[in-house]
Amino acid sequence: MKKKTSKTTGLTILGQEAKPSRKLESFPNRATKRYYMVTLETDEFTCICPLTKQPDFASIQVQYVPDKKIVESKSFKLYLWSFRNKGVFHEHFVNIMLDDFIKAIDPHWCKIIGDFNIRGGVGISVEAEHTKTPEAKEAIGL
Repeated sequence: MKKKTSKTTGLTILGQEAKPSRKLESFPNRATKRYYMVTLETDEFTCICPLTKQPDFASIQVQYVPDKKIVESKSFKLYLWSFRNKGVFHEHFVNIMLDDFIKAIDPHWCKIIGDFNIRGGVGISVEAEHTKTPEAKEAIGL
């Protein structure tokens, strides 16, 4: 295994065996004087309906303006994987994820969209947003 440098100090998942984890890891933002948006997307999210135990599938999009920290992408993948066999309502999942992002990186602004596949004739899209710094949201044109 490579020696950890100041750039990777604190990252415990990167370079390790992949397994589900609710831990979102981060690394320092080197452009803290600039407002810019990071977008993470997947169309491979799965969880289980807590009532019917049927699988639910979704596309997830996370947009955020980082402050001092940036989410490490492998930890994001493993975070999503941790919900694969969990019973969770769509609305709760998106809000849980937003709370976890705020706790992990304290972004200037963050929005999470869960676009869940149609099941039983009904599709569900859930959006949750957090604004810490209104100027950041304005600077990126939102």
